[in-house]
Amino acid sequence: MTKTDSSTGTSSGTGSPDGVPLPTPSHTVGPFYGYALPFPGGGDIAPLGHPDSVTVRGYVLDGAGDPLPDALVELWGPDPDGKLPATDGSMRRDPASGGFLGRNGVEFTGWGRVQTDADGHWYARTLRPGARGRNAPYLSVCVHARGLLVHLFTRIYLPGDDAALAADPLLSGLAPDRRATLVAADEGRRTYRFDIRLQGEGETVFLEYQ
Repeated sequence: MTKTDSSTGTSSGTGSPDGVPLPTPSHTVGPFYGYALPFPGGGDIAPLGHPDSVTVRGYVLDGAGDPLPDALVELWGPDPDGKLPATDGSMRRDPASGGFLGRNGVEFTGWGRVQTDADGHWYARTLRPGARGRNAPYLSVCVHARGLLVHLFTRIYLPGDDAALAADPLLSGLAPDRRATLVAADEGRRTYRFDIRLQGEGETVFLEYQ
């Protein structure tokens, strides 16, 4: 990338012997997720044994289709009745030692945070979200990854109700190929596949909130 002075229009990259500007060195923007942000059980959002639990899994991929081993995925979702949880307890700590206690395994907070593994894979176990208003049921997603100056927001819609998906205000305003990037694939046994493509062919639709 060659930097350009907005006042003069000249490039500020390091010059070569013949005076032609060269690209400035690239810089890595994080991520620095190894401390404090990931926590044990971050993807175990659903209480153990809950009958409405589902597993959502996938890969975070860069523009070349290569998996990112150090991305961070956050999920929010309503309960099966479409109600947004108001329960604390995703990251409980021991008041005496400050050590992590884990979730209590009973209350549903609707929130989770998972880091991709060495193969760029992530997974979370949560409750199947219920519909809210005119929207088809979905999980909200926030993605942090290397090279991102600003984190990205998207949605995961789960298949199963074609009429609701067709009537959803966001999905209905997208071209079919773009809409498909927001709908997870049913792998059976209450498991859904959702890959997050940051750039390139098949790039996931990302949202901007104002």
